[in-house]
Amino acid sequence: MTLTNPASGTTGAHRGARRSGTGPAAAVLVLVALAALIPLLGPSPALHGTGEAAAPGTGGIALLRAVLFAALAVPVGELFVRRLLRSVPDAPPAVPRSWSTVANSVGFAAALGLACVVATGNLVPESLAAVDVGSLYDSRDGKLALLEVNAFLAAALCAASGRPGTQVWPLAAIVVAEALRAHPGTEYTPLIGSGLTVVHLVCASLWVGGLLYALRTMRAWRGSPAGAALLGRYARVAAVLLVALTATGVCSSLRRMPPESILEQLTDTAYGRVLLAKVILMAGVAALALWARIRLARAADPLSAGGPARAEVYVLALVVAVSGLLTALPVPIRW
Repeated sequence: MTLTNPASGTTGAHRGARRSGTGPAAAVLVLVALAALIPLLGPSPALHGTGEAAAPGTGGIALLRAVLFAALAVPVGELFVRRLLRSVPDAPPAVPRSWSTVANSVGFAAALGLACVVATGNLVPESLAAVDVGSLYDSRDGKLALLEVNAFLAAALCAASGRPGTQVWPLAAIVVAEALRAHPGTEYTPLIGSGLTVVHLVCASLWVGGLLYALRTMRAWRGSPAGAALLGRYARVAAVLLVALTATGVCSSLRRMPPESILEQLTDTAYGRVLLAKVILMAGVAALALWARIRLARAADPLSAGGPARAEVYVLALVVAVSGLLTALPVPIRW
């Protein structure tokens, strides 16, 4: 009879887990760094040869807006998946630690930075003395910027309280404020554009933040069959989210780039080029989501679907960075 040492086996397993986790961890760090560089380095290549000029500080503004989008997605996704957990049979009691308080705090900092930009006439302030806080109350953009700052602060306090579900209200205020900011009153039918943006932002936040928290929950459950059930429930909702994202994205694009000129503007304008890059990345995300769904349905081990799902999260991080850049570039057609 061969005797084994349970302690040594456990240690070896932990060491193996650490070794196997080195590659994915390195990939995450590389992709996060790349995602941060896209807004900073993106404006110049995107604008090259188009004849368009970027506003001063476009890279920094794009980075702040990408951080704001990511900070919004994390708490929205956590609230969404925690509701899904109620319908998972035999779900283990362990749940990952919430990142909502930290994410909302980061969002507060990003929103505060964007408010400072608005307070200096949409220019990056050179010093705190250049920031005229009082001017924020005199303009529509300034009031919306203040609303986002206060809403992120309220969401952080709600997340840290005993009733984190109450943060849904300040998060909803952020979505509405961002949608109104993206469509000024001078635009043709601004309320339609704002409505499309609300749906797009909500669906994107549910998808990105929900997938992140679902994967964290699966990891906390350590190979429990309930993990595959959770991912399956998320995948069914994600299919609807993808349809809504595609529909609102196409409609929003056609409002800015009419059908007769959209192909030309996709290559000849900075906005069109970055939009095309986002479409390509989203096609990759959709392919990874389909791969994960096929593994859930057909693989001998449904938990193997976690591999393409993790890759999907990494690509979605790039999509968020590209989205931040897209909001900072000049719109090709102004109504």
